[in-house]
Amino acid sequence: KAMRRLVRETSLSVDDLIAPLFVRPGRKVRKPISSMPGQFQFSVDEAAKEAVELFEAGIPAMILFGIPPRKDRLGTGAYTADGIVQKAVRAIRKKAPELLIMTDVCLCEYTSHGHCGVVRGRGRNFEVDNDATLKLLAKTAVSQARAGAQVVAPSAMMDGQVLAIREALDRSGFEGVAIMAYAAKFASAFYGPFRDAAESPPQFGDRSTYQMDPANVREALREVEMDAAEGADILMVKPALAYMDIIRLVRDEYDEPLACYNVSGEYAMVKAAAQKGWIDEQEIVLEMLTGFRRAGADMILTYHAKDAAVWLK
Repeated sequence: KAMRRLVRETSLSVDDLIAPLFVRPGRKVRKPISSMPGQFQFSVDEAAKEAVELFEAGIPAMILFGIPPRKDRLGTGAYTADGIVQKAVRAIRKKAPELLIMTDVCLCEYTSHGHCGVVRGRGRNFEVDNDATLKLLAKTAVSQARAGAQVVAPSAMMDGQVLAIREALDRSGFEGVAIMAYAAKFASAFYGPFRDAAESPPQFGDRSTYQMDPANVREALREVEMDAAEGADILMVKPALAYMDIIRLVRDEYDEPLACYNVSGEYAMVKAAAQKGWIDEQEIVLEMLTGFRRAGADMILTYHAKDAAVWLK
């Protein structure tokens, strides 16, 4: 065992992990997510407590997703000063000031139709207005930065979103706020449990018109190239498990820090099999996370973060 440790080529540590959290209205709320065993929707006060636990476990960063009290067609809850994520950021900064706070920049959790941007039309005839959406994404990022977010993470897959956000942050005096771009985000079936957790399933159509076809590799590299050119500080591939080839290709082509998102469906499958006694959860999770690192990811967004932090000690 000691010899294997000495010659091991890929390392995995708690330093590589980012924990996602879902924040909802209320007080003293820790609502279990049925399709993601062990995960919860937290009220702001409980999210702050959870953030302290994450930091004490050694996890360096978290990313916040919001579930607003009300939704509308323009997703105004995403960019209002007293939005659910903005409240959570302020509370967490007070309780766990050394924890790096990342925030998801998208409209899908906040819109009544469940799409990631401004929608024109309905049903088969709907389309997402890319340029109108950019303005709202920029407003969201600035609002989150103003609340204290240190990294904003645009996930809407709108063309030009990184540049629009970078320019808005700089104009508002937030030059030091970094952008983690969901650069290659695929229209994946692995997102199902997340849509339960974030209460954001599309009410009509799907997101395949603005997320990527899972069959495409060259398109992924073009998307990454655009985000890097627009000023992304961190690049991301999402999902991770079925896309390790994309992670490796991006790692080989770009020097920017690279993240991958070990998404909800990947998490749920492991949890379900472990509950049946079909797999060893700890061994499977650590092997999977090591695989993401071996593929080239510098950091991993994963719902396994809290458990993995214990296993890696």
